[in-house]
This record gives sequence, C-alpha cells and structure tokens, in this order.
Amino acid sequence: MPRTGRCIENLGYHWGYKREVGEPQITFNYVKAFADFINNFTFSRSVHFTSAREYQHIIPALVKRIWEVDNEKPKIMWEIGQQGGVSGDVFIKVAYEKPWISGIDNNGDPIPGVMQTPHDGKVRLLPLNSAFCFPEWHPHDRDRLLRFKLKYRFWGTSQEGTRQVFTYTEILTDNFIEEYLNDELIDSRPNPLGTIPIVHISNIEVSGSPWGLSDIGDIVSLNREYNEKATDISDIINYHAAPVTILTGAKASDLMKGPKKVWGGLPKDANVFNLENGVDLAGPMAYLELIKRGMHEMTGVPETALGQIQAISNTSGVALAVQYQPMMQRYNLKRLNYSVGFKKVNELALKTLFIFEPDTVNYDPNTEGLIQPDQPPAIDPDDPLIYLVECEWPAPLPVDKLIKLQEIQMMFMMGLESKRGALNDLGEEFPDEKLEEIFEELLDDAKMQGSLDLIKAEMASAIFALTGMAPEGMTPPPPPAAPNADGKTPPPPPGPGPVTMPGMDVGTLDGDMTQQLLGQLVERTFGQAKKIPMLRRVPDNN
Repeated sequence: MPRTGRCIENLGYHWGYKREVGEPQITFNYVKAFADFINNFTFSRSVHFTSAREYQHIIPALVKRIWEVDNEKPKIMWEIGQQGGVSGDVFIKVAYEKPWISGIDNNGDPIPGVMQTPHDGKVRLLPLNSAFCFPEWHPHDRDRLLRFKLKYRFWGTSQEGTRQVFTYTEILTDNFIEEYLNDELIDSRPNPLGTIPIVHISNIEVSGSPWGLSDIGDIVSLNREYNEKATDISDIINYHAAPVTILTGAKASDLMKGPKKVWGGLPKDANVFNLENGVDLAGPMAYLELIKRGMHEMTGVPETALGQIQAISNTSGVALAVQYQPMMQRYNLKRLNYSVGFKKVNELALKTLFIFEPDTVNYDPNTEGLIQPDQPPAIDPDDPLIYLVECEWPAPLPVDKLIKLQEIQMMFMMGLESKRGALNDLGEEFPDEKLEEIFEELLDDAKMQGSLDLIKAEMASAIFALTGMAPEGMTPPPPPAAPNADGKTPPPPPGPGPVTMPGMDVGTLDGDMTQQLLGQLVERTFGQAKKIPMLRRVPDNN
C-alpha cells in the first residue's frame, strides 16, 4: 500500500461498512490505546542532550533554550512520537521566527488601546503531517534530500468574504524556498541555511526502504475484526433481551400484550412460548479474548499495561524489565532511529540560531553552564565538534531512587565514580553548576559556623570578665606568677605560636583575602554596624 494510503488506513477506521441508522456499532479503540501507551513509554521521560566537553559552557544552554524556551519540549516530543507511531514517518521542519511586536497593525502603526509587547526571535521546531510531505531523495543515497514539497489544503476567507478551500504548497531546496497559494507563486527567497531544513525520522527502520513502519500497522485489521464480532454479540443480546413470542393453535389478535396480563380461554391444543437464546456466548467471548491477546503480542504491550487491576508489589527493576522485554525491544528500536533524527534536528537548529543571532556564539554568564580555564569564550560555527550533540535516554521503567543512590554511593566509595558522573547518572543536565552550588552552600555553612563560634567566644569572654569564672568548656587563664626573691615578677610564659597548615604559606594569610574573609565573618556575626579594619602595609624605607 502507498505511504499516504497507509497514513489514512491507520487513522482509525474501525469498520469496513456502515450499519443502518439506529443500529449499534460497538467500537473499542484499542489502536489508540496501544499507540498512546507506546508513545508514553518512549517519550514520557523526555530526552537529555549532551555536547562535547570543550563547549559544555555554551552548547547545552543553547540547546535547552531551543527545546524548552523557544518550543514546548514535552508537547513537541509527544507530537513527534505520535506522528511516528501512527504513520511510520516523522518530518520535522526547523525555521526561525523573527522578533515581532504585538499591538500594531499591518502598516506598523500602534493599535489604539492595545499594549505593545515585544517578542524575541525563536528557533521553531515544527512536526509536520506525514501525509502532506513529499520528499525527493538522491537515487543512490537515502540520507541525502534533494527536494522537499509540503502541500495541504486549508479553509480560508476569500476577498468576497466567503469561506473557501485554499491549497498551500512550499518547495524547499538547498538554494531557494518557494511558496504557492492555489498554484500561484506568492514568495520566493534564497535558503539562508544552504541545506534543506527538514529532518526525516523512520519510526522503525525497514531495510532497503526510506520509509518507516508504524507501531499500529499490524493491529488495525485485528481491531476492526474485534469491533465487528463485539457488535455481533451485542446484536444477539439485544435480540433475546426482547424475545419473540410464538403462538400456535390460537389467534394473537385476541390476546393483550404487556406485563401482568393473564391469557385464558385458549384452545387445548394451543401453545405459547418465547424464542429462547440457544447460542452459547462462551465461544464468541473466547474469540474476542484471542484477538485482544494477538494485539498485545503484535505490539509488545503487556496485557496488564492498559489499566487492569494487579497486585501491588516491589518488583525489582530486572524482573520488571523481563516482564516488559517485548516492549523494551520495540523501545530500543525506536530509540536508535529517533536519536539519529534528534542529532540532525539539533544541528540544523544551532546553525539557524548562529545565522540569525550571531551573538549566541559567545559565552553568556547569565545562562546555565560554567566556563572553565581551558574552554574558549566564543565558539566557531564552522567547527563540526559544536554540532556533536548526543542523546541520553532515561530508563523508561520505574527506578527505585534509594537503590540507585546506594549503588552510586558504593561506586563512589570504591573510587569507581566521580561526583560529576554521579550527577549525570541522576539526570542532571548541568553538573558543573550543581557542583558549584554545593560548594557555595558548604562555604556558606562554614561561614555561619565560624560566626557562631565567634559569638560563643565573645560571650565566654564577657562572662569571665564579669564573674571571674571561666564558663564550661573554656580554659581559665593561668594564675599570675609569684615574685622572685628580688621582688620582681617574672614575665608570663609565651603563648602558643600560630598553627601552620601543611603546604600553606602563612604570609598569604595576612593579605587582602584573609582580611576580606574576616570582614565577612564579623559582618555576619555582628551586622553592618561593626567592621574590621583592613590591613595597611607601610612600605619599607629601603
């Protein structure tokens, strides 16, 4: 069947014929239930993107802006998965939406009474309807797109004010972009990207074919058969819910119909009975169960996945993976194809951003990502390493966070894992910023503890000065030395000298860094009123 025919076939036509008006047509839309489950299983935890180590201070923030600020990432992911699961092919168009101001008319004049709101430029990711896409690939290279045509119809208002159907056509090549309305050219412009901004993703790859397979292609006919047989069973039940009364040896015209009626005076040979249900419904119900089990086996969706009541248990991740093994096999196939497609989408999106917003090649400290000494402050858009953005898929099955943390802790204690790697395993997109946040929090805690110790020391000194008694935990000063034989008091013994940390130059502690730290400590302890004077060095005469 042609690709467009398969798209129409998979839209959910559950019947091969139409019944008379008023006749029931039982419809179980298992096709949609299976497609939504597979889509949710694959994309519910989204996808994380990582870049090369040299550009992690710039590229991850730009990719996050493209997916989450300029577009709604969960919505885009759901549309991409739904289009691929139903039609078998996904086409994503990358375009740039220029900055614009709302509240002005077509002539650029402000609209009275409407507030003008500026809107920034955006890199748009647009999933297209596969039935409207007509690509042309190189005859010997299926990855090389030579020409792409987008064609669809839509309702609009004509110049006379009447509703009319219009046909929109857009043709894209590496050199130009043309737009037609009802086969009339309305716009022609050069392609600023130099390549066709369309990415094609096959849902499930087919050897020797550029087209992919959908997730529901094998169960559309099974779902139709299920609905038809369910309707047959419904007809049997309806037929015998209001049974036919059979009367022999008498005339029915003299008998009154209805409940609580008594018939009398019938001939002795008369016989009255209802037509009973002689059909055993166990066979048809077993046939329905067979069809439904076949749909589960064709798609890999477990029978307990569509809302059936099941006992609650703490099944391990390995056991759950075995139970969902057919679903995991389909998930791995889809992940392989969509990862390649998402890499191309990120490459086209970054190139589009660098063309229309050249300043984004520079490091922005206001965005997420910390620059390291060995990283450049700006990137070169011609460097292919910039566009090497990998996809990381979180585990689709539930993961016990406590068990995961215990595993990371054991690996960390054995020296097999770093803090940065642990944050990556936990799904942190910006581990450097998280480590910096943890360090600043520890530093702040140390300053607060130092302030508390300083307050305790001040209070202990005040108590000793007032009472002459050393508080608990404070070493009392030694008693004054007794005078010598000549009546002179010997000098007190020298106190302990400064403690020097191994590998630390004491001279560096007397500089501005120590004075600044002491100033912060005193300010945190006593507030803004009390300041510690900064150390001033008087130059030597020499």
